[in-house]
Amino acid sequence: MGIWENKTAIVTGGGSGIGRALCLALSKRGVRVLVTDVDAASAQKAATECGGKATSTALDVRDAAAVRACVEGFAGEQGRLDFMFNNAGIAVAGESNEIPLAEWQRVIGVNVHGVLHGVLAAYPIMLRQGHGHIVNTASLAGLGPAPLAAPYALSKHAVVGLSASLRIEAASRGVRVSALCPAAIETPLLDSENPKEIAWAPNMRRFLTALAGPPYPVEKCAEETLDAMERNVGVIVLPARARLAWRIGRLSPALVEKIALGAVARERAERA
Repeated sequence: MGIWENKTAIVTGGGSGIGRALCLALSKRGVRVLVTDVDAASAQKAATECGGKATSTALDVRDAAAVRACVEGFAGEQGRLDFMFNNAGIAVAGESNEIPLAEWQRVIGVNVHGVLHGVLAAYPIMLRQGHGHIVNTASLAGLGPAPLAAPYALSKHAVVGLSASLRIEAASRGVRVSALCPAAIETPLLDSENPKEIAWAPNMRRFLTALAGPPYPVEKCAEETLDAMERNVGVIVLPARARLAWRIGRLSPALVEKIALGAVARERAERA
């Protein structure tokens, strides 16, 4: 427990899904957690579930000044910042030509700018103290193609690129950086409705199951993430079958493309 006990962490998007599960897992290991979410009520509820060491605040990660104030304020109060989880994210799905530009920009605003704002706020603090670990939530969709979810894939590839590059810069300065790249995880995001501006979207639960297997329990995702952090894994891919799919994809991109083409054809047939 030495790596966790009495350490501090900020989790964005901590009110639900992977973020909430991370907050619970961190608290169980003795970490003092600040749960942040654009939905203040869900953040407060998650913090209550975490127990006495957790606090919460509303935070829109698209607001760089608000993110900086939040991170610097928490680090100042606690006297340190050990872990920064840039986890907040959203998704839209559908045919790329049917997704309005505003929706692409909305995804980029949360998934890319939100992560960047968290990194730029936390990294200088960790450099000054000489230690820390930044974990940016990406996706298996950031390591390969994600047809019918191109805005999401675009954003998660950016997160992987940022994380892999910063990891090398930060290594000799005492700061660790990891990209969390899960396959489909059992969270409300799987069943969320698309904005009405988008004409059609595939059944994401069915579609992702066809691509990478059934959704993985969110609690296991959180625990395995923290276990991987202890080993300083740079790209945390889970579950095990997702790691296998990732490796196969690197060896044989054509096979991945063939599987994805079949899954897309089936979803389009359902639309018809």
